[in-house]
Amino acid sequence: MANRQLYLAAYDISSNRRLRKALYVLRSFSSGGQKSVFECFLTKTEKAQLLEAIVLIIDPVEDRFILLRLAGVKHIRVLGKAVAPQDGSFFYVG
Repeated sequence: MANRQLYLAAYDISSNRRLRKALYVLRSFSSGGQKSVFECFLTKTEKAQLLEAIVLIIDPVEDRFILLRLAGVKHIRVLGKAVAPQDGSFFYVG
């Protein structure tokens, strides 16, 4: 995963139709998440694809989306019930 960066993606979408579409897109790029916040290990290409897909879905006046790069994360500390990524050490998008 040397070429991948850890990102936190979150949204606040007012329309149920757009919400379902955004959820579908984010689940295809994420390794875990809860409600409207997802952790994603992305390459530069995957990041661009995610942003392109989200731009087509959200309404910039009514909705909010943020993608934060978590820099310098060597060890992730989780409080509460943690769920290990289901895909192991690789991603398949497509």
